Amino acid sequence: MTQTVSDPVTSGNPLLNLGFKIPFDQIKPEHAESAVDALIKKGRADLDVLAQAPERQFEGFLQELDILGQQLAAVQTVVGHLNAVVSSDAWRAANEAILPKVSTFFTELGLHPGLWAALKSFQKTEAAATLSPEWTRFLTLTVDEFRRGGADLDDAGKARLTEINVKLAELTNKFGKNVMDGIKAYELYVSTERLSGVPPRLIGATAADAEAHGHAGEHRLTLHGPVLGPVLTYADDRLLREELSRANNLVGIGEGCDNRELLPEILRLRRERAALLGFATFADLVTVDRMSGSAGAALSFERDLEARTRPFFERENQELLEFYRQQSGEAAPDLAPWDISYWAEKLRQERYDFDEEALRPYFPMAQVMAGLFEITHRVFGITVKEAQAPGWHPEVRYYDIQNEAGEHVASFYTDWFPRDSKRGGAWMNGLYTGGPREDGFAPHLGLMCGNLNPPSGETPSLLSVGEVETVFHEFGHLLHHALSRVLVQSLSGTRVAWDFVELPSQIMENWIWTPEGLALIARHYQTGETLPDDLYQKMLAARNFRAAATAMRQYSFGTVDLSLHAEYVETDGDVLAYARNVISRYSPVPPLPDNAFIAQFGHLFSSPVGYAGGYYSYKWAEVLDADAFSRFEDGGVFNRQTGREFVDRLLSRGGSVDAGQLYRDFMGRNPDPEALLRRSGLSAPR
Repeated sequence: MTQTVSDPVTSGNPLLNLGFKIPFDQIKPEHAESAVDALIKKGRADLDVLAQAPERQFEGFLQELDILGQQLAAVQTVVGHLNAVVSSDAWRAANEAILPKVSTFFTELGLHPGLWAALKSFQKTEAAATLSPEWTRFLTLTVDEFRRGGADLDDAGKARLTEINVKLAELTNKFGKNVMDGIKAYELYVSTERLSGVPPRLIGATAADAEAHGHAGEHRLTLHGPVLGPVLTYADDRLLREELSRANNLVGIGEGCDNRELLPEILRLRRERAALLGFATFADLVTVDRMSGSAGAALSFERDLEARTRPFFERENQELLEFYRQQSGEAAPDLAPWDISYWAEKLRQERYDFDEEALRPYFPMAQVMAGLFEITHRVFGITVKEAQAPGWHPEVRYYDIQNEAGEHVASFYTDWFPRDSKRGGAWMNGLYTGGPREDGFAPHLGLMCGNLNPPSGETPSLLSVGEVETVFHEFGHLLHHALSRVLVQSLSGTRVAWDFVELPSQIMENWIWTPEGLALIARHYQTGETLPDDLYQKMLAARNFRAAATAMRQYSFGTVDLSLHAEYVETDGDVLAYARNVISRYSPVPPLPDNAFIAQFGHLFSSPVGYAGGYYSYKWAEVLDADAFSRFEDGGVFNRQTGREFVDRLLSRGGSVDAGQLYRDFMGRNPDPEALLRRSGLSAPR
């Protein structure tokens, strides 16, 4: 009987019996390490089987290589996810126990001499010459990945690469844990008087939170986004804004959760890894297989946008300063970091007679989700319905997606609100990759998580426009995963060039700003009324308020990332000071002398690679999405033909075709780099 690598490991351990509906209600931290040990044992046996593929004339070779290690990767994803959403000492210990083991295994996979030899031999066969385009691309990308991953290194080089990968997994996990601990450790109890100017819905929510923590009559302030953002934007108490701003600055450098020693070590190991693999810098290693092609091209992209935006940025800052002096007098202190959001909001209210908080009652979470599903039904022909499956928390919801033919193509979980045991930010994860199978179509499985404004008492979750954009953004990622029809699982869904992966997510945000989209997502939570036209016009007019400042902030993230991973060397001194100097060029006011933002920048440092060397991808994809949405604007935002082509030519094809070609297949041309600046009001309209 021919050996294969496709048979999954099963046992009484729920992590080894994930199934399609994952038994989240049964999985415990103690299950993690034993499951990983069993899967690594099987994975090593599978590696040996694949290495012997020439002896069986490569029967099933690529198909088996495609799914090699998938069950192990799924278990790691589930464990990492649970550590992120219901974190505890036990989950952290479980996650830390499996990280070095999983990292070692996947490094071994990429360095396995027998498998590498089999791959190179297969490339020369007649079977390889007659593969379909999809399998040919998989073979080519796999060979490139092996070579870029160190398969041609000598034994000493392979051993060192394994050490680096394991150490990076441990250090970056600790970095993320420190950030979560820093946020979790902070709380401030204040009186109602100190919250003058803060929206009533937040005053009520923080009062309820304080009471739940044994401080009835006070208000509990934390560093979670739904609290920190509104306080910095609306609180009249300048000292309170300063206190929270300085506390937030300490995240990542506070006692017991300090990332300052981790940062230089992570950067050093990344540089060593890149050099070992023959690349000048870590950013060059990261970008070689992306649309930009090199760190230099990515830096040029960021700096070109910066130069185009800077005149608008300087004008905006001058306008804000003049407004501040007019309101506060010439003797008032200089604007500080904790003043910018507050005074910018005051200026926006005066200029547009518009307070973004006035929009929240029209964006209850339930209506936003219902409207999102209706929009995607009209544009892409899919139907989303709530279903039932075990979750990891009572707030988790579960949904099924069907296509126009009534085929079940995907399911997904949502978990939208902050908890002390949950990491910050918003994200989408793929949990299971389905797609075409011999017996039909296997549905995909994914999840969306966020930290949005939670319900409070009788008041449901009421979202800001930015939070609505977050929901649409993550659902765009989810659709990229859910609508994939790629046979090769390693090329399915979001497995695309990283500077292309944000296009499907960011293009979804555009529907929020159309009257047709708003009619479906915006209804007052008490009266059911749609958003009044005068409020919509104000919202639209204010959309690009301080657009240059918003853009420069994003450029700063991308540029500091590339600077650290393409230009920084140890002789440049302290990493925090170096990053602070880069960021200062993009700040409306000088950053604090002890600004430590980089020590909490999880996108760059809470995983071995993540967005490191590639954060520019957000802006790169914004150019793509601004340009691509013009097809919907020209043909109607609910045009089914345009939506069908977007699915058929782009969303459904994953990484089975070069990203640039996918874009041209949909648009009929290359991207227009001016599209983003036009949309942001930073260029002449077309």
